[in-house]
Amino acid sequence: MILNIFKVFGLAAFAFFLAISLTPILTHYLYKYQMWKKKARNEALGGGETPIFNQLHKEKEVGTPRMGGILIWASVLVVALIFFLVSKIFPSEITSKLNFLSRGQTWLPLFTLVAASLVGLIDDFLQIRGGGSYVAGGLSLTKRIGIVVLIGLVGGWWFYSKLGIDSLIIPFVGEVNLGIFLIPFFVLVMLAMFSGGVIDGIDGLSGGIFAAIFSSYAGIAFFQNQIDLAAFCAVLVGGILAFLWFNIPPARFYMGETGILGLTTALTVVAFLTKSVLALIIISLPLLATSASVIIQLISKKYFGRKVFRVAPVHHHFEAMGWPAYKVTMRYWVISVILAIIGMVIALVGK
Repeated sequence: MILNIFKVFGLAAFAFFLAISLTPILTHYLYKYQMWKKKARNEALGGGETPIFNQLHKEKEVGTPRMGGILIWASVLVVALIFFLVSKIFPSEITSKLNFLSRGQTWLPLFTLVAASLVGLIDDFLQIRGGGSYVAGGLSLTKRIGIVVLIGLVGGWWFYSKLGIDSLIIPFVGEVNLGIFLIPFFVLVMLAMFSGGVIDGIDGLSGGIFAAIFSSYAGIAFFQNQIDLAAFCAVLVGGILAFLWFNIPPARFYMGETGILGLTTALTVVAFLTKSVLALIIISLPLLATSASVIIQLISKKYFGRKVFRVAPVHHHFEAMGWPAYKVTMRYWVISVILAIIGMVIALVGK
């Protein structure tokens, strides 16, 4: 038990300090090559001019580098490789225990994190070189959705065919077998999580929320005795907290698609591995609510000719109401921590 605790918390701390030490290198590269949008977005998610958003964020959009998410997934990958190699070169009970790469628990989430992050990195680069338009820059929405669907199909197939997982747990009800329908359900959940990526819009906002979410799943995996998966989530949290250290206002860099795409897809995999997908609704509610606010805004503008929010996503609505950005961020953090605790309790007690 003590070694398991050290594995989870110790590796999280190691990932944090490793990412902190790598930040000067990343920062130098991002600023040297001006890896930021060359002009602020001029069109909202729902179409039309966005003068309110421009008033709030125009200067930050064109002066702060993207691709900060590299710090997160790269630190996780490096930590995983370090302890894998150490366990092979210096085999012992301790080094073997600290190696958290395992076929049944962490191969798939690590592969998903890195693969999706690399796709996001390409998207970030295209946005930077393509003029920075939020709607036109980078990969089109159709291509992004197509890539997420493809990743979801591969992931769902791996669960069903390779891991033999074809069910999920409904809290306080029991295990429900989905059979081959687990694959399309997996895709739908991944798309829902990906849509929540629009949460990345205020300095420090997404980092704090994702840290709370993955901390919750680290706890769920730990109490389910999936120690390797718990360590993976904890290492992710370490990387996220290091990113957050430099993303607190004024942000040194933004997470970008290379962070958002990797984190949201990996989160889906972790939720299915712990069979706590329904608890994900509570744990990731800030992401889902943000996505829902955009959908509501789009529907209202299209069919009723008016806006529900001053600007969508909803966190920018609060800014438009006069809330300082730091107040929006910290209140989101508080809500995220509470929801993460509630979701973790439900996932564990409701088995």
